Amino acid sequence: MAPPIARMTTAERRGYQQICGADGAMMVIACDQRGGMRTLLAKDPAEQAKIGNDVLGDTKADIARYLAIEASCVLVDPICAVPKLVDDGLLHRNTALLIGLDASGWDTAPEGWRLSKLVEGIDARKVRALGGTGGKIMVYLRSDTPAANTHNIAILKRVIEDFAAEDLLLVVEFLTYALDGESPEAYAAKIPELITGGSAICLELGAKVLKIPYPGSAEACAAVTRLAGDVPWAVLSAGVDHATFLKQVETAMANGASGVIAGRSLWKDCIALDRAVTRERLTTIAVPRLREIQAVIARHRPAAAA
Repeated sequence: MAPPIARMTTAERRGYQQICGADGAMMVIACDQRGGMRTLLAKDPAEQAKIGNDVLGDTKADIARYLAIEASCVLVDPICAVPKLVDDGLLHRNTALLIGLDASGWDTAPEGWRLSKLVEGIDARKVRALGGTGGKIMVYLRSDTPAANTHNIAILKRVIEDFAAEDLLLVVEFLTYALDGESPEAYAAKIPELITGGSAICLELGAKVLKIPYPGSAEACAAVTRLAGDVPWAVLSAGVDHATFLKQVETAMANGASGVIAGRSLWKDCIALDRAVTRERLTTIAVPRLREIQAVIARHRPAAAA
């Protein structure tokens, strides 16, 4: 049986319109990573440890100024990037702002299950106070192992209810992962089922916008679309190379996706501790990649009339 579909309120829909482009499709630049961004800025663990939140904040500001300005929205964390992006005038007035609630990394249960974490002190009211158009929550799910999800579903339920009470847009993301002892081949074979099953869990809890990993095939994308009904879903890049992601976006958009929320595939080889290098690479490498993604989206979502 299909899960119940939660519909956006007027305020939530206005927020959703703002994270979309003129064609009504999501084109969000994700740079809410912290630990992962440090590994891209420096290879040596000792050097990574020296990279402070101020450096990460400057890097995210550059991504917002030189890449996200060419999209419709930027997704950042609440530790490094805000309120500076807003208060210092670094975010263009036409760029919507999503703020992530999930903490970096995860705890591990005795059974090996991933236990998601939230950034302390960040809720819907705080996201609004930081100037956010909306929030984003990510949890880990294994839809084929219900016991693994108890902790994470409780987090998801609480956050969804909080944002609904505040009448603020929330993008719900989940990631899957291999269980202890599960071979790469066995895990890969389950991905379409896990993405569909994880989407169902989020929809049952009242998610109104989904950010999900590539479901694995055209058939799996279509299955998610049927399941989601009127709930829009965006495909995330998961750091795959740009050529691979372009193909995934093509398949996803052709089978009902409502856009893209992409990060590392666009900018992972463009950021550096030298901000002049970052600026040059974002402009000459990341923006052309973005244009290619936008061209794929445009083939499936013709620009809406003004």
